[in-house]
Amino acid sequence: MDDTESEFQLVIRRHHREKRELQAQIQALKSSVPKTDRSRRKRVLADIARLQAEMEQRHQQELEKFQKNANTSVDSVTADLTKMNLENLPPRPSKAQKRRERKANLERQRQETLPDAQAEQLASYRREEEEKVAAILGAKNLEMKVVPADGHCMYRAIQDQLIFSVTVESLRYRTACYMKKHIDDFLPFFTEPEAGNFYTREDFLRYCDDIVGKASWGGQLELRAMSHVLQTPIEVIQANSPAIVIGEEYNQKPLTLVYLHHACDFGEHYNSVKPIETPGVVGGTAPRLF
Repeated sequence: MDDTESEFQLVIRRHHREKRELQAQIQALKSSVPKTDRSRRKRVLADIARLQAEMEQRHQQELEKFQKNANTSVDSVTADLTKMNLENLPPRPSKAQKRRERKANLERQRQETLPDAQAEQLASYRREEEEKVAAILGAKNLEMKVVPADGHCMYRAIQDQLIFSVTVESLRYRTACYMKKHIDDFLPFFTEPEAGNFYTREDFLRYCDDIVGKASWGGQLELRAMSHVLQTPIEVIQANSPAIVIGEEYNQKPLTLVYLHHACDFGEHYNSVKPIETPGVVGGTAPRLF
């Protein structure tokens, strides 16, 4: 993968993260305003619309930069062809008018091709990622088992590998409860001093409430809590990074999750795993903890 592809991947991942963060900010803004305060609620909705528009515009501008080099040669050829065709035409509009029209046409072409180019690049990254993950799992005699991309994917992947019956709602509740009881262990990792984000204990407690009450996306903080709740290690397989093992202090066989950066249109996703099925053997089940 060349530098341009790596940079593009980082930008896409950052965009997905910023979208999630903005959604969380929007939810916080909405919940902070009483429904009876119509005037304040109207101002908040206007602020939300402005934030969304600004982010969308910025994301669009950043993505267009990756098309600039490819479009430069296209622009040059298009300009030359336009000049050749115009030489044989009768009296024509002014040069300024022609430049405006040519610029408008090229911009329209760029806007039309940009989504297709992005989709093609993302599909390429997705195939490459899945091939690398398949090789890593194959060495463990495992293969990926897809779970729904519904905001609960991390919890569903854990649920899939437990022999006892447990609901996603129960896993979320027990995870949030553990994090609240051990807030001092988690709060330092919830704060991002480098980015200027200093969260309070109240912010963290609201975050824990969202774990229970919303289809919020989970990460390493929640995995750490679940490893303590289940008293078992959790191994996370990635395509381009070494495996991460959380809860190594426990002696149980690890649960194995696959973390994908390009699995879905909206970005990151967790899947479960299962043993590779042997020809002639009927069925195959995911590894079980107890």
